[in-house]
Amino acid sequence: MKARVVVGLSGGVDSSVAAYLLKQQGYEVVGLFMKNWEDDDDDEYCSTRQDWIDAAAAADVLGIDLEAVNFAAEYKDRVFAEFLREYSAGRTPNPDVLCNAEIKFKAFLDHAIALGAERIATGHYARVRVVTSDGRIAHDEERAQARAGDGRFELLRGVDPNKDQSYFLHRLNQSQLAKTLFPVGHLRKTQVREIARSIGLPNAAKRDSTGICFIGERPFRAFLNRYLPMQPGPIKTPDGTVIGEHVGLTFYTIGQRKGIGVGGTKGGSGEPWFVARKDMATNTLWVVQGHDHPWLMSDRLHAADASWIAGEPPAAGTRLTAKTRYRQTDAACVVTRVEGEAFELVFDEPQWAVTPGQSAVLYQGEVSLGGGVIRGSPAPRLAARAVAAEVPS
Repeated sequence: MKARVVVGLSGGVDSSVAAYLLKQQGYEVVGLFMKNWEDDDDDEYCSTRQDWIDAAAAADVLGIDLEAVNFAAEYKDRVFAEFLREYSAGRTPNPDVLCNAEIKFKAFLDHAIALGAERIATGHYARVRVVTSDGRIAHDEERAQARAGDGRFELLRGVDPNKDQSYFLHRLNQSQLAKTLFPVGHLRKTQVREIARSIGLPNAAKRDSTGICFIGERPFRAFLNRYLPMQPGPIKTPDGTVIGEHVGLTFYTIGQRKGIGVGGTKGGSGEPWFVARKDMATNTLWVVQGHDHPWLMSDRLHAADASWIAGEPPAAGTRLTAKTRYRQTDAACVVTRVEGEAFELVFDEPQWAVTPGQSAVLYQGEVSLGGGVIRGSPAPRLAARAVAAEVPS
């Protein structure tokens, strides 16, 4: 029997197959179901109860023990509080990134170690590679030596490009990667479902989760209004014309098309309206017409609160690729400045709707280097100079 591995069983097919594959490899596998939200988990939008039932059913088929652990207090303090702070500042955060760093690979990891586990595993579509001090790709038996300092751990994209989740894992560090396995990272989703069907897992056809539990598929604006006040203000076009009133800058994001409230407003081009900028100082929402309007395009960005998987940032002048949001094609770029926990990028081609609060994640080929939280992109050129002083960068 190999070492004990605690698997985060979510009730979904990916984590269930991850547990199966580890057991096939000879590991002692224990399942752990995490409950991260309590405020309204009894309503129609949160699937915690059903997920627990599905996780228990999968554990029964796999023949492994399953424990439930409540991280709701840690989640509210470490993730949700930051989520609200970012929205209050006018940014659009990605709580999944912080949840991975603070809950799944910190609170969960600590709990697993206390249970006697040597490693943890999840159903994320990503891979971990060990590179020895002399540059060789290490085999699994060399992981212990690497943990002792002779080598480094690299986070790689998942093999399935449609499911790769390395974007959400970019804040993990060497210590966390040293203790983490991603058993399905080398598989495509179709292969995972086929394995699940072949061994009789009851969740083989279960649809993928859509977002974090406390939001789910609920009306997002109504949910956010429970925690943050509405502060109405003007909606303006690039020439300074007021065409409506927003309900509060918190409830909009850069690039948003639906739900702005100006759909019936006629404009010069007749194209759809998009959110282009949010000015917190004047409580103004700036909108433009057309998906490719210049105000929606950015050729650079600056980011803060950076986290680097290798422990060190890439040097200024390094050519890499970057994602400024999940589901985005990699964009070629150059790191132009690195200072403390901040960095700046310049893109080869302008990028659409670069959004403060989202993560800018850097890649060197298939290796994720880490990234930071987008704080801004250059102010667009204005169609009318009269409002130049009003529009934020």
